[in-house]
Amino acid sequence: MMNQFSLFSSGIESANFVVSSDLLQQSWNENEKLKLNGDNNQSDPNLLPSLKYRDYTHQLFGTIVAFGTSPTCTVQHFEGVGRELISSETLRRDSFPCFDFLRTKSNQAFSIHKDAISLFRSRYNELSDLKKRLLDIMRHDIMTNTSTSIMITGHSIGGSIASLFTLFLLESIPPKAKRPLCITFGSPLIGDYGFQQAILKRPTWTSCFLHVAPNCDPIPKLSVSTSQNGSYQPFGTFLLCSESGCACFEEPESVSELLVAMRSASVGNQDPNHYTRILECLKWKAICKGSSVLTGLLNTLRGGIVTQLDAIGIKNVSQLQHLGNSEINALITKVEERTKHLVDQKKAAVDPNKKLNNRKIDMARIERYKKENTGNRGYYNSYKEKNLRDESREHMIVFHKKLTIYWKKMVEEADKMPQNQKEGASFVTRWLYAGTNYRRMVEPLDIADYYGKGKRDYITQGRSAHYVLLEQWLNDDTKPEVQRNNASVRKAACSLTEDSCFWAHVEEAILSCKSFQARETSPADKESSREKLKEFDRYAMNLINNFGVSTEIFLERSSFMQWWEEYDKIMGTEYNSELIHFMRNRKHKQYV
Repeated sequence: MMNQFSLFSSGIESANFVVSSDLLQQSWNENEKLKLNGDNNQSDPNLLPSLKYRDYTHQLFGTIVAFGTSPTCTVQHFEGVGRELISSETLRRDSFPCFDFLRTKSNQAFSIHKDAISLFRSRYNELSDLKKRLLDIMRHDIMTNTSTSIMITGHSIGGSIASLFTLFLLESIPPKAKRPLCITFGSPLIGDYGFQQAILKRPTWTSCFLHVAPNCDPIPKLSVSTSQNGSYQPFGTFLLCSESGCACFEEPESVSELLVAMRSASVGNQDPNHYTRILECLKWKAICKGSSVLTGLLNTLRGGIVTQLDAIGIKNVSQLQHLGNSEINALITKVEERTKHLVDQKKAAVDPNKKLNNRKIDMARIERYKKENTGNRGYYNSYKEKNLRDESREHMIVFHKKLTIYWKKMVEEADKMPQNQKEGASFVTRWLYAGTNYRRMVEPLDIADYYGKGKRDYITQGRSAHYVLLEQWLNDDTKPEVQRNNASVRKAACSLTEDSCFWAHVEEAILSCKSFQARETSPADKESSREKLKEFDRYAMNLINNFGVSTEIFLERSSFMQWWEEYDKIMGTEYNSELIHFMRNRKHKQYV
């Protein structure tokens, strides 16, 4: 197992890779070209500039979209009205719910940089057309098995628009499409904590954003706060840089802390030529590993963090480490702890298929005990009547518990996400169908426990919400042709009864038989019970016709066969139905 000494910070390597690639330089060049095409004279900071953008296809880098404003915003603009936020509720009231897709059940409201959303809104129709063109490129790539890169970039508030447009595009991206990369330069933060959390809930989206923030540009640092209740919060990966070097950080609280530290450590002059110089400088410069004080620490997480902070010029960190400065040590410790937490989160999420496969193994074990121990009662009745061998029942209870904990957690997390998001489509499909198998295999055990305690009305009174959602999502996700394949086209019985609540319906039908046969039952109640039995008759026959029930329901001592014996007596010869004909003529033997 990885311990604290084997952890290391990859920020330096990531930073070196990014700045040495032509991608970063090319994206900045596009911003420079956009500036040359507009009026960049200084204007009243209280007035909103106009939005401009340029998109074209590059031979090497694919489709590039650059956003900017005319004139370019200055520090004075962001120190004034340009720091205001506007809430998602206000946008909805103003008939512009364009980013409502970010809302989740646990995060209903958020706020966005007012000027950025106003600029976005001013060209909304054109941006919608641009989005459509890019989505068409993605769909064409999927059909032709090609892969066109899409880069979206912007400087200053143009970077804010680039971020908003990237989100706007991600909301509709086809499941198998290559995601765009958004690179911003000196962009102000664009949303509050709710906005940040909405994006962080989508890790594949977060990885699409790279924000370049040099120590001499004050704009990225103006509105940053180290409090979750602060106005603006970061998201995505931040490339923090100076002429001495650069570093990469993505854990948002650490980014906030470091932006604040950079703000206090340097005075920005907003030199328009600084980006050109710093990118050229960093491209050919190997980042210094720090002083000999760091010997032995370079391959540790803390040593990597110290080296990165040294590279971006935060108070000569290596010297202060040597002197034991409490303030800088506190900062390093916080960054280290948060980075460890982020690493743990990534390790947990790096391969969701692994966890899913482990749960599939648990289901296979239940399937094994199901086949070995059911006899002539069937899976459901053997469990309900506690007729399994003690060891077998113990194992089933353990696997039942593990599976339910996993699926309840997964469903709870998925339910927080908007249902129109289909990230990782291949995994989503596997996850949903595995959840369906889980529901069909394990929910009967819950039903057995429920009715074994003498309760009734499981579907309305006892059913867990996670089963309801799994069933609902399957019905929403299944296309008509898939339903036909699973139903009328099927030629053999399914191994697990399709309706995971089948046995609850059987139990209620048995209770209806008892109610009908009870002496104290009134004629009206008898008629009501009779109608319920007819309803169950039609329900069961529909499943049988579609091969939607497992053959185990016809085992001699199953609850269904117990129900059938009583139902046959109650209905007598004066009533006929398709199910009665099916059972009396022993066609269920052919089904088996």
